Amino acid sequence: MQIAQRWVLARLRNQRFLSLAELNAAIRLLVAELNARQMRGFGSSRAELFAEIDRPKLGELPDQPYLFARWKRCRVAPDYHVEVDGHWYSTPYRLIRELVDVRIADNTVEVFHKGQRIASHARAPNRRGHTTVADHMPSAHRRYGKWTPGGLIAAGEKIGPSTAAFFQAVIADRPHPEQGFRTCLGILALTKSYGNARVDAACQRGILIKARSVASIRSILKNGLDRAFLDEAPDHQPLRHGNIRGQGYFH
Repeated sequence: MQIAQRWVLARLRNQRFLSLAELNAAIRLLVAELNARQMRGFGSSRAELFAEIDRPKLGELPDQPYLFARWKRCRVAPDYHVEVDGHWYSTPYRLIRELVDVRIADNTVEVFHKGQRIASHARAPNRRGHTTVADHMPSAHRRYGKWTPGGLIAAGEKIGPSTAAFFQAVIADRPHPEQGFRTCLGILALTKSYGNARVDAACQRGILIKARSVASIRSILKNGLDRAFLDEAPDHQPLRHGNIRGQGYFH
């Protein structure tokens, strides 16, 4: 630093420059002159030593320019997602409840665990919702890959309006829709033992008591608690509630 002040800045101190570009041009010339001077004790200039020693050790520049990013430390949620600016991004499910570091750039979200990158996502433009990689899901969730929320609700409508409403409530209650698929498919399976009418009546009772599990609906059926609803008119309308969305909501 001292030699730069002596050979560059000191020589420019009495000059007046009308632009930054003009000043930089003058500095560039003096720096080149300084680097070309022979150094006592070395027998070479700084430029020669750089070409001989440093340049051969230089690596290639990165393919992509440096991108500014911010970091966030957080714990993986029970649904194997981490929250970034109101949106949820998946991690491998084995990391549930583990501490991870999240690198947040303009276009990407990367998740690191103990220094290793374990997930990378395109950053979502919306502040709500989930971005999930299928490979991050446990095998039980991946088995439901052919299903969609809308498809399950449509299957529920074939059983009855209360079944469809129950499916809507289950899916809406889950942080990630796929987590409700197992429950919905379990309800569909109950029709083999109890028939459509009884399952639909049990779902109607389930909605009223805020039940959200296969075990609850099975218990209603096993104990005959659905029969009171079977006595209603067969063309009863589906339940209306602020948390129940139509089938089209999930497309």
